[in-house]
Amino acid sequence: MTEEVRRYDPAREYFTEEQCFINELENTERQQALSIARARVTPGVTTRWHRLSGITERYVILEGTGTVEAGGLKQAVGPCDVVVIPPGCRQRIRNDGDSDLVFLAICTPRFTLEAYQELSPSQA
Repeated sequence: MTEEVRRYDPAREYFTEEQCFINELENTERQQALSIARARVTPGVTTRWHRLSGITERYVILEGTGTVEAGGLKQAVGPCDVVVIPPGCRQRIRNDGDSDLVFLAICTPRFTLEAYQELSPSQA
């Protein structure tokens, strides 16, 4: 690995079926230990229930307010809060505010689509 600066490119943001916008900031095969994505949830939206197999995820709230649900936890979150979500734990987040809820989703090891599992209402 060499030193570098990767510039943020808003054009790389995409909308997911989970109901949020994602911009992958760091997620490459050469860096298996970690991935970082910028997530954005618009006002009034709740993401779909899901879980990640074998991956610990941390939400670092940057902007806005919301309610996170992870396992048995249900709690209000705001700027500078860190939410730790263990592997296999059901999770979702709701934007309770009037502006976008923006957070970093930091995954260890790195996020892969194979680890993602959407949960039906009966599984949640």
